[in-house]
Amino acid sequence: MASKPPPRVLSIAGSDSSGGAGIQADIKTITMLGGYAMTALTAATAQNSVGVQGIAPMSPDFVADQIASCIEDIGVDAIKIGMLHDRGIIEAVANALETLDESVPIVLDPVMVSTSGVPLIAPDAMAANEDLLFTRATILTPNLPELELMAETELRSLDLMANAAQELAKQYGCHVLAKGGHTDDARVIDVLLAPDGSQAISFNHARIDTPHTHGTGCTLSAAIATLFGHGQSLEHSVRLARKFVFQAVQAAPGFGEGNGPLGHHAVRSLN
Repeated sequence: MASKPPPRVLSIAGSDSSGGAGIQADIKTITMLGGYAMTALTAATAQNSVGVQGIAPMSPDFVADQIASCIEDIGVDAIKIGMLHDRGIIEAVANALETLDESVPIVLDPVMVSTSGVPLIAPDAMAANEDLLFTRATILTPNLPELELMAETELRSLDLMANAAQELAKQYGCHVLAKGGHTDDARVIDVLLAPDGSQAISFNHARIDTPHTHGTGCTLSAAIATLFGHGQSLEHSVRLARKFVFQAVQAAPGFGEGNGPLGHHAVRSLN
């Protein structure tokens, strides 16, 4: 009997030259979780563990061509969207996904600022992302600084974070996973909110004392998309994806002088 083919997961995101985040982290994650990784590159970056040295966005037409090439031939079971540098690219992505079957889950990680504090999108891109793509998403995965930018207020407690995420879920009709890694809580607490307010599921784990967390957001969203592609429920996809990230952080190889990459290679099982 033929084995079941791997889920086809398309990552629409930027490249990280140092391999810790972006497309590179997505490919590693998708592959380690048994998926077939495809990519549509939105921007090339020169970056490493200490910062971002340069950003070169792709042309909108070329981004759209990459998406079409994957969908029209290989097909797609889940999509992860990460760094979208400017409004033109966001519009191209939205248009390219118009023909996508609504049953295909879209995990959107609203990447705005690098860990080192460098803006990764143009000033007009955040509003365009919200207007054109948030309503298409199955789930948004903002970290606390990103959620604060969208809410236009400081959210330094779990309750404030959850309330802002609930408003975001209602506004755009999608689930929101609010990530609490930047709060002052003793444990890392993430909250999954449903658009109708019927669901508020919290996940938590111990904090790991390490500077090597570069690419955690990219890894988490790619893992959720892959697990979706495997047919897991939303809640279970989030739960297993968080476990994958936790284990990858534990296995970080210690590369770089600053915020180094995760150890995707070492996560062989989620059992």
